[in-house]
Amino acid sequence: MIGIGKNRDRALKITSKRGKFCNNLKNNNNNMHYIYLHGFASSPQSTKAQYIRDRLAERNIPLHILDLNQGDFSHLTITRQLQQARQAFPLDNTPVTLIGSSLGGLTAAYLAAESPQVKRLVCLAPAFDFLSHWLPQIGDVQMQQWQTSGYLSVYHYGEKRLLPLHYQFVLDAKQYDSTSLKTPVPTLILHGKEDGVIPIQASENYASSRDWVQFTPLQSDHALANALPEVWQYITNFCQIGC
Repeated sequence: MIGIGKNRDRALKITSKRGKFCNNLKNNNNNMHYIYLHGFASSPQSTKAQYIRDRLAERNIPLHILDLNQGDFSHLTITRQLQQARQAFPLDNTPVTLIGSSLGGLTAAYLAAESPQVKRLVCLAPAFDFLSHWLPQIGDVQMQQWQTSGYLSVYHYGEKRLLPLHYQFVLDAKQYDSTSLKTPVPTLILHGKEDGVIPIQASENYASSRDWVQFTPLQSDHALANALPEVWQYITNFCQIGC
């Protein structure tokens, strides 16, 4: 009976410690500001953004989804995205967790590198080396026309129609080299093995030289639509959501 009593006391202590640990996690996440950056030619209504927002809402954690189109997709640049996202940071230095998809993931990585306010970074199929993967798909003839006319028609998945994009997007993007991102911010990268937009090798290369990055390949494509429950599970573990 003495042994049983000791085991019971030990179990109660473990349960108590776990309760305190979970409460600490909840407090940390309650004090954490979550921001989501959608991908190129996407919108706040994207499947991933809405799915993650709903899962966080179930835990009473708000997700602030930025509209990076700003009603003017035609003059989108990475610099503009960075400026907009900086303005969304809490002024009281509340810690921030950034979740970014595709080009939003690349933008989030730059924000994390420059701001100590960013404590965690989640990148979903991030668009590392974006131009080197995207421009060859356009072709030389269209590229020449784009430079000459100033605009290229791009299919916008949020608007479900073609929209003009100014060539300044390319000129601006050329100044951003992901090899310069060396700030050790805890980072989770999830990337589909069958990604035909940004090859998974781009994320593998990025993670291989940064030991603070947790890289996980998924059996999916660029949208990760078929792997959303799995994506959410990785996010909950990485961000310590739950208990």
